[in-house]
Amino acid sequence: MGQGQSGSEKEVTLQNIQELYRKFASECPSGNLHLHEFKRIFGINSSSTEEEAAYTENLFRSFDTNKDGHIDFLEYVAAVHLVLRGKLEDKLKWSFKVYDRDGNGCLDRQEVKHIIRIIYKIKKHNDPSITVNTEDICDRIFELVDKNKDSQISLEEFIEGAEKDPWVMEQLKLDIGACDWFIEQQEKKP
Repeated sequence: MGQGQSGSEKEVTLQNIQELYRKFASECPSGNLHLHEFKRIFGINSSSTEEEAAYTENLFRSFDTNKDGHIDFLEYVAAVHLVLRGKLEDKLKWSFKVYDRDGNGCLDRQEVKHIIRIIYKIKKHNDPSITVNTEDICDRIFELVDKNKDSQISLEEFIEGAEKDPWVMEQLKLDIGACDWFIEQQEKKP
């Protein structure tokens, strides 16, 4: 879930989004979506990889804006809108928030390496031929994005770097085809 709407991504209709809201209301009558329910919705179970579980937990944390341990309906609405119909800059801000595990407003090398490792393990799960050196990718990202060379990437540097360099955008992209995935799930319904 993430950045750009690639040329191949289909548009998710308002009717599709309204269906997601109805699903929340029926599956979460308490009005709150907890982590275990969030994982179940995304198909994370005991056979999922550690990376897939960690990625899903990061997503959950980023959507739980008031940090109360669950996603309420307003947080859910905001998350659905952002992921399926949001503007690039808003998606980049959200991606930054997912990367920034300690919440200090800057990304250090460990945070960037951690998320790159997760993204590539998920990509490798889908395409086993992918090989990657996370250290090299991290070094190149910092070289291209860390303008003031303080070994930290600010939100401004993150957005500017991703918008200016297609390679950086591809590396930082948290998107795993959210719109296409959602439409595919809708088409599977009886």
